[in-house]
Amino acid sequence: MPDSRKTLLVVDDDAAMRDSVTAIFRPDYRVLRASGGEAALQLMEKENIDLMTLGLTLPGISGFEVLKITRENYPHVEVVVVAANRELEVAIEAMRLGAYHYIGKDFDPESIRVLLANASERQELNRSVIRLRAEVAEQNDREFVVGPSRTTREIVELVQKVAKLSATVLILGESGTGKELLARMIHRESEQPEAPFVAVNLAAIPKELVESTLFGHEKGAFTGAIRQQLGKFELASGGTLFLDEVGDLRYELQAKLLRALQENEIERVGGTRPIRTSFRLIAATNIDLHKAVKGGQFREDLYFRLNVIPIRMPPLRERIDDLADLARFFLRRYNLKFRRNVQGIAESTLDILRKHWWPGNIRELENLIERLVAVSDKEWITDEDLPYEFHVAQVDASRPASSNLLEEALTTFERNFIVRALEKGGWNVTATARSLGIPLSTLKFKIQRLEIRTR
Repeated sequence: MPDSRKTLLVVDDDAAMRDSVTAIFRPDYRVLRASGGEAALQLMEKENIDLMTLGLTLPGISGFEVLKITRENYPHVEVVVVAANRELEVAIEAMRLGAYHYIGKDFDPESIRVLLANASERQELNRSVIRLRAEVAEQNDREFVVGPSRTTREIVELVQKVAKLSATVLILGESGTGKELLARMIHRESEQPEAPFVAVNLAAIPKELVESTLFGHEKGAFTGAIRQQLGKFELASGGTLFLDEVGDLRYELQAKLLRALQENEIERVGGTRPIRTSFRLIAATNIDLHKAVKGGQFREDLYFRLNVIPIRMPPLRERIDDLADLARFFLRRYNLKFRRNVQGIAESTLDILRKHWWPGNIRELENLIERLVAVSDKEWITDEDLPYEFHVAQVDASRPASSNLLEEALTTFERNFIVRALEKGGWNVTATARSLGIPLSTLKFKIQRLEIRTR
């Protein structure tokens, strides 16, 4: 089995000092040793180093140069400087260059144990910061809205049964149905909701960067890899990794994902040593993976590894009873974002929305509410605020085929447009005609023909 302990690199020109530090930490760390700066840098290129004790007086490349290169190329490595008493002033300067701390060469074992434990703790904290930065675009109000529909209630009941298990979950559904929001709900209901949740949309990453994004890379692994980078698997360690659009994963990378799931270990691009990691995987896709397996685009063994607990997210048209709750949720969100005070959506307007097909699902609804709130100067969103295509859908398709549906749709749109203009003009017909750029007589005729009640 691969060694899952953190790796400590002991760099010192004094053999006795290397032996002392090694003896102290060998029970708890995987310890590597280097007697000079060049040897230390060569080890860092080959190995996954977590912590380093560094003597400043080294043959060849100085300890200061090793520290500078480490901070530039391996920023996650925490360095503790080991300095003689006469070097303390220099050691303080090393801290300014990025060393975690320093300790004198006459240290006692307990003090250096505590110092290295604190450095390791800061390393984990820094990794947590990286995770947070990776999710900086995510908003605190991103949540799965539980509406009154039977379909939604059944999904929530299933989540409550499986969330605390470590088994892989596969979420199936059309684009825009809220698969990531459901994944976040599963994570919040898990045994470790405070652990990291790392989301990756595989369809949104350029193909040549997918492997590096997921598995990380070593410095020099490819053109542009100027420093070591942690991948999403490492960032999600101890928590949940959400792979959205997993059906888009290249066939050659599917084997690496399978190994990560089976062996709980990954290997960075350009790396030579396996890295242990532990995470709960939630995958999602909008394609039929079973068909993809039959067509040779998706590995059968990976499909069975992912399809442990399948959950189908229905399209919005199949959970239309949830539309009002979803609309109100987005209304609150964009009132805050745009500093508006829209009180609600008229019931007749919600009826129009319920009859829409929603090919873009919840994402389409969210985009619509965002647009309506952004341009609104009223307290309520009403029928005339809706875009033209929603009014077209309101034309009674059940009437005889001889009816001119286009004419009726245009009439509906024209009526709503004039009502909106009258509202903006304070129901002053003369001022409204002027703002529309039409004669007053024309506007009066249209008001009469369209049966608009003026105030």
